[in-house]
Amino acid sequence: MPRIAEARRPAAAISERQVARRERILDAAAELGADAAYEQVQMLDVARRADVAIATLYRYFPSKTHLFAAVFEARIDRFVTRYWTGSTGDPVEDLGERLVALSRDLLSTPKLCATLMHAAAASYVAGPPDDDGMPDLMIVRAILDTLGDRVPDRADLAAIRLLIYSWWGVLVSGLNHKLPAELAESDLRLATRLILAPFR
Repeated sequence: MPRIAEARRPAAAISERQVARRERILDAAAELGADAAYEQVQMLDVARRADVAIATLYRYFPSKTHLFAAVFEARIDRFVTRYWTGSTGDPVEDLGERLVALSRDLLSTPKLCATLMHAAAASYVAGPPDDDGMPDLMIVRAILDTLGDRVPDRADLAAIRLLIYSWWGVLVSGLNHKLPAELAESDLRLATRLILAPFR
């Protein structure tokens, strides 16, 4: 598992120009990660592809782990913004289908998906503990939004946490071809129904 180089917090992109530069870096990393394994992607190559100085890259992303964990979150953010829509009237069924669609999207670029999960897992392990055990991720916010206006209690948060763990495990199985795609998707829908049964 990759090590996170240092405890320094990444610089925040504030101005429009900085936000555009950061997005360019994320896009460059995603392009390189789609064609090469995590170990083969070099930060210098990302800087060159994004047309930024290497010092600028490290200011926003202190390590390759920080970089690809951010790409993972950006990929989920983009998917949620564009495709996390439509409703059958049953939020639990909706969540099952949306998680399946998100998994398909991530698995459409297998090398990049493996790199993103590698970095996200290392970032999660190395990060500080969350007060409620729930990481502040776009996927968590999207799940909560889908479940409606209900203010989640500890049991609700535990169920959502278990759902995310299940989604992650099924995604790993699909990525490593441990399960046929159809069975993995069926398992994910079933996990969603079982874990979120109290929300119905």
